[in-house]
Amino acid sequence: MKNITLPEAQQMVDQWIKTVGVRYFSELTNLAILTEEVGELARIMARTYGDQSFKKSDEGRNMADEMADVLWVLICLANQTGVDLNEAFLKNMEKKTQRDKDRHRNNEKLNS
Repeated sequence: MKNITLPEAQQMVDQWIKTVGVRYFSELTNLAILTEEVGELARIMARTYGDQSFKKSDEGRNMADEMADVLWVLICLANQTGVDLNEAFLKNMEKKTQRDKDRHRNNEKLNS
């Protein structure tokens, strides 16, 4: 399997939507779907790393696939709203680095 960049992922999703998916769902529908997908990921995380046990209905669910579902819908929303995820991510990393450069090192909870 090959590696892809964020711009390539955005292009791949857009191409799929236009050729297979007919059209994008509305932004609000995709936001609701994103929330649903995050919930499905949370369910698997809670059962894998938390205190809940798996149920029969959890069979066949895969954490990586659930994360990919979250990413897919996030990419859809980015495409619909004109967000360049590569640019946004790089700016966000810079913001976090500047804002938090000493914060986490000085956090006693993380250094104990």
